[in-house]
Amino acid sequence: MKYILAMLGIAVLYTVFNPVKIGSEKMRLQKNQRILAFGDSLTYGYGATIDESYPSILARKTGREVVNAGINGETSGEGRRRLPGLLDDGEITLIILCFGGNDILQKLPMTELKENLKQMIIMAKRRGIAVLLVSVPNLGLFGLSALPLYEEVANETGVPLLSGMLTEILSQPTLKSDQIHPNAAGYRKMAEKIYAKLQKELWI
Repeated sequence: MKYILAMLGIAVLYTVFNPVKIGSEKMRLQKNQRILAFGDSLTYGYGATIDESYPSILARKTGREVVNAGINGETSGEGRRRLPGLLDDGEITLIILCFGGNDILQKLPMTELKENLKQMIIMAKRRGIAVLLVSVPNLGLFGLSALPLYEEVANETGVPLLSGMLTEILSQPTLKSDQIHPNAAGYRKMAEKIYAKLQKELWI
């Protein structure tokens, strides 16, 4: 009996101190389940029309509703405050999380970006919603470079990471509307890469 109580105590402590290990990660989305595309202008589709944004293209490719919850200019801190109001939709099964560009442009602390991403993932997983994290490259004097914090967040929270996609797209002038945003062709490439990742993770 004492052994059982001890094991229960360890399980409780593990849950308390490891809150991110919550929620199903490998559930194939049904046709009536929604995908929430959550982010800033890269999600909204700045530089193209709404129909040319990656969420719109992804919806057509998957045959599922993809909610475009991107807001131009939003930081990860603002997204963190906005997310709870979007999570009450009981049909949302997966979130595609893409934040960081505006944090970088505004020179906000990268430690805050990392913590905001982690907290948004925790919010989703506590509701049983899976998350695909999309990395955003750092924009410096010598061009685009990877930010290790995205891999750290993915490892610490146990969510899949789609890395390198935006670096690849924004390195090609024919796929850009300006220095930091894709054009219609670039957003189509985003949708294709995300769709392939959803297939690889067996969500689609």
